[in-house]
Amino acid sequence: MRKILACCVFASVLTGCATAPDGPRIAVMPAPGKPFEVFAADEKVCRNYAEQSIGQSRNDAATKNFAGAAAVGTAIGAAAGAMGGDRGGAESGAATGLIVGSMVGAGESTNATQDAQRRYDIAYEQCMYAKGNQVPGYSAPQQIFYPPPPPR
Repeated sequence: MRKILACCVFASVLTGCATAPDGPRIAVMPAPGKPFEVFAADEKVCRNYAEQSIGQSRNDAATKNFAGAAAVGTAIGAAAGAMGGDRGGAESGAATGLIVGSMVGAGESTNATQDAQRRYDIAYEQCMYAKGNQVPGYSAPQQIFYPPPPPR
């Protein structure tokens, strides 16, 4: 029973490690002549838009997949151990299932994180391009003239 408890604590610690970056992986530049303050406002709006467009935080997707795989692995391992008929088979099967499930969950967590990041980046790129900024790999949007700031 102590082995199962130790494995559960270990899996919980690993779940906390399943995180994703908190921003885009794309270097977007302001349009020529665009004031930095306007660019910074565009970026803030586009980050919010990208976060909302994927429907959940990228970290939530990773954590759900990791925890789900660990739980399923534990249940399958316990069932397989109990069917073996050995004394303590369910306990050792659950411990083994938790470890294997955690490894599978870590892989699923990585996949979910990468997918959410890709969708986030696409939404961010679209928004920044629509606001007239320079996005790598795309031709420059039609130039918008920004008048110089008024003298102080």
